[in-house]
Amino acid sequence: MLSYYKTIDGHITQLEACEPGCWINCIAPTDAEISGLIEDFQIEPDFFRAAMDEEESSHIDTEDYSTLVIIDMPVAETSGDNVTYSTTPLGIIITEKNVITVCTRGNPVLDEFTDGAVKGVQTNLKTRFILHLMLRIATKYLQYLKQIDKLSSHVERELRKSMKNSELIQLLDIEKSLVYFSSSLKGSEITIEKISRGRVVKLYEEDQDLLEDVLIEVRQAIEMSSIYLNILSGTMDAFASVISNNLNIVMKVLASITLIISIPTVISSFYGMNVEGLPLPFFWFPLLLAIVSMGIAYLILRKKDMF
Repeated sequence: MLSYYKTIDGHITQLEACEPGCWINCIAPTDAEISGLIEDFQIEPDFFRAAMDEEESSHIDTEDYSTLVIIDMPVAETSGDNVTYSTTPLGIIITEKNVITVCTRGNPVLDEFTDGAVKGVQTNLKTRFILHLMLRIATKYLQYLKQIDKLSSHVERELRKSMKNSELIQLLDIEKSLVYFSSSLKGSEITIEKISRGRVVKLYEEDQDLLEDVLIEVRQAIEMSSIYLNILSGTMDAFASVISNNLNIVMKVLASITLIISIPTVISSFYGMNVEGLPLPFFWFPLLLAIVSMGIAYLILRKKDMF
């Protein structure tokens, strides 16, 4: 689906058709729509293939008439009561007079721009518009990282009450999300640093402050994801040790119980044999001997902290 937006009187306004200086938002475009854009703007077809590839990493590519910037965006998906976080590539194609964004799915970051929630956006100022877009993406990373931190704290509290597989699996999903975020942010940082050199995308003096804000936000998100990942890894190792220790305690208690229970079995086996000469061959004696022996064994094992 293609949508056209342009800044008119300081507000993002949706257009019926493409105009110079407008932003073309492509969400899961069809082959016919892609072919039309390629023909109208003289865009390299590989640009769209790269932007539509879910596994594409962040990078910059330049051809004669256009430039492609791939940036990973954070995505939150809800499945029942569980929320999983991942990333998806956003292709930003810079043409002579327009900016085209290509994505395989809708995203809250793009919705903020289409709804006019982002102030100071000028679609005709292509470099500034791209920097605003990257700044909102970095801000969304920080927002999701805070949500991940709260979610991991909640799961940790639940694990303290009961060691269930569901909570452990949820922690693994959170750790996977942090790995995705960390790798995507590092790739985005490299891409933004390339943009800051001014060789691929033309930079203006008034864009320097905005570019620095983008780099600061991205580096802060990288630092946060690294810290949260280290904390979560330590938490997973701690809970793995606790689970292993609990299993050892259970096995130790079961072994002690098995040892105590085996005492009357051994004594009754001796007195159940068809032989003569056993001391006090009366019913009460082997029973009393078994009880006394079990008590002594319990005291010895208790002293050795086996119970």
